[in-house]
Amino acid sequence: MDQIVVVGASLAGIRACQNLRREGFEGTLTLIGAEKHHPYDRPPLSKTMLATDQAPEELLLMSEDALSALDLTLMLGEPATSLDVGRQVVTVCGDEIRYEGLIIATGAVARKLPKTDAIEGVHVLRTVDDALAIRERLVPGASVVIVGAGFIGSEVAAAAANRGCHVTVVEAAIAPLIRGLGIEMGEACGGLHRAHGVELRLGVGVASVIGDDEVKGVELTDGSTLPADLVVVGIGADPNTEWLMGSGLQIDDGVVCDGTMNTGVPGVYAVGDVAKAPNAWLGPSPVRVEHWTAATEQAMLVAGNLLHPERSRVYESVPFVWSDQYNDRIQVAGDTDSSEHVEILIGSVDEQAFVTGYRRDGALAGVMALNSIRPFVQYRRLLMGHGSWDDALALAAELS
Repeated sequence: MDQIVVVGASLAGIRACQNLRREGFEGTLTLIGAEKHHPYDRPPLSKTMLATDQAPEELLLMSEDALSALDLTLMLGEPATSLDVGRQVVTVCGDEIRYEGLIIATGAVARKLPKTDAIEGVHVLRTVDDALAIRERLVPGASVVIVGAGFIGSEVAAAAANRGCHVTVVEAAIAPLIRGLGIEMGEACGGLHRAHGVELRLGVGVASVIGDDEVKGVELTDGSTLPADLVVVGIGADPNTEWLMGSGLQIDDGVVCDGTMNTGVPGVYAVGDVAKAPNAWLGPSPVRVEHWTAATEQAMLVAGNLLHPERSRVYESVPFVWSDQYNDRIQVAGDTDSSEHVEILIGSVDEQAFVTGYRRDGALAGVMALNSIRPFVQYRRLLMGHGSWDDALALAAELS
């Protein structure tokens, strides 16, 4: 194999390139990215970049020297527009880029509110340019409406509050983060916002955004209206697969892969937010995971599997995500979506420091921690070993 193309100059994309070189690939390695920027880290966009005056250059995943050492053919600033797996060709801006091995790492696209593209001051947060545009409007006294109380929305709310804005979070569910953490833990996270003066409007949606050229406010489904100098929409993201229509790959909320991250076409793999593949730790069903850790791990796995398919390994990892809000850290590991019992194992909500366990079929399925970094590490290790619920309770007694 002499020509490998990686589509997506993301965390997953650049880590795939690094690992291909580490695995000994010496051929032509092409990295295609829709953005003009060199590969950068996305988690700080909603954290330090909004909360501080951090420069975009500080987010780069690699220095210029390190990037040069990878000996990449960089094609930045234009997206891939089509894929022909029969001819082994990726098209970019009318040019055909041939490959023998292909890694798809095109990530996801933030969902928008309908009919808001022409209104200044309504933003999603996915790119460094999005972050810069949002930060420009985070001035003391500004009225900021956040639509969606997931991790992105919650982090933007925290950054806006820290900058002296008047912040309101609008969430259709009855508590923040309820889809991943459940009602009780979602309410505990909501308490962090209220403690910092952020208003939560829960159980209500957005009817319309008010303003022609410039945003003026948000009308809610309960008939009330919120003034707004800035609206940030954090209602999830869709996999960036439109360019793959007609390629012959199976697309179903992402590029469907087997456990090795292969797409069903020899030499073609997908990684990161765009990939929908089984995680052996979770079970046989394909899932799409939008986590930093998963992108890094899958990039390492796929580099080896692409170069050495005869000894391919399947993806197996405990899901992990973290969120920094105000001066607090939330950490989540494992499967917290399908538990039959939720219980605080260490600490308490009143102390704003605790570890919560999620039980399923007598096993520890997942954990969520607030401001409890050290015990969380031990519980994450227990998850890696498929620990039982009794193991989780014993660890709680040992750490208490």
